[in-house]
Amino acid sequence: MSQFINIFVAVFAALFPIVNPLGGAPIFYEMTRACAPQVRASLAMKVAIYGFILLVVSLVAGSRILTFFGISLPVLRVAGGLVVTFVGWNILHQGDASAEKAPDATATRDVDVLRVEQQAFYPLTMPLTMGPGSIATAIALGSQGTFNPADGYGHMIIEAMGALSGIAAVSASVYFAYRYASDIERFLGPNGTNVLVRLFAFILLCIGMQIMWLGIRDLVSSLPVHG
Repeated sequence: MSQFINIFVAVFAALFPIVNPLGGAPIFYEMTRACAPQVRASLAMKVAIYGFILLVVSLVAGSRILTFFGISLPVLRVAGGLVVTFVGWNILHQGDASAEKAPDATATRDVDVLRVEQQAFYPLTMPLTMGPGSIATAIALGSQGTFNPADGYGHMIIEAMGALSGIAAVSASVYFAYRYASDIERFLGPNGTNVLVRLFAFILLCIGMQIMWLGIRDLVSSLPVHG
């Protein structure tokens, strides 16, 4: 039991601050503002499920997939950081959706909902929620010698259950944060929500730049030094 708890805490503690559901909730709400509450709840569930699958695949087979395609972790950070930076930049410079009035909200609602539903995986799940930072962390957790058959299949099953439970807890936190993101606007008001969205968009931009810098630094340090 203690082994299960240790793995659960290690996975949850490593991923939760990077995924940051509370920070992503205002941006999720801004991007799904045109949707009805039930549609937004459905999108929140889809993002949580997609995120769970993405993290599990990264944990179990991420390092093997990168090796198969000949992609190094620093390159993943550079490419992923570039995508995160692009998304953060777009959100930071988009218009104030709460102040914009559509000519015919009823006529455009179905189009908006369809467009947002098509974005359930990209960019709502990746990179907004499960970005290169969380993917790289999951890959690192999976490559630390965990799930070693030499320890016995009983231990391996316990470790797998603990890891899956930790990822499930992170995904559940994403669902609840996104599902009730509209409560943030009711509490803060339109202006406060707009400020919060811009703040977290800027933080997202900085996170993307930081991830890119880490990848570039690792690539530069791996270059051969000629004396």
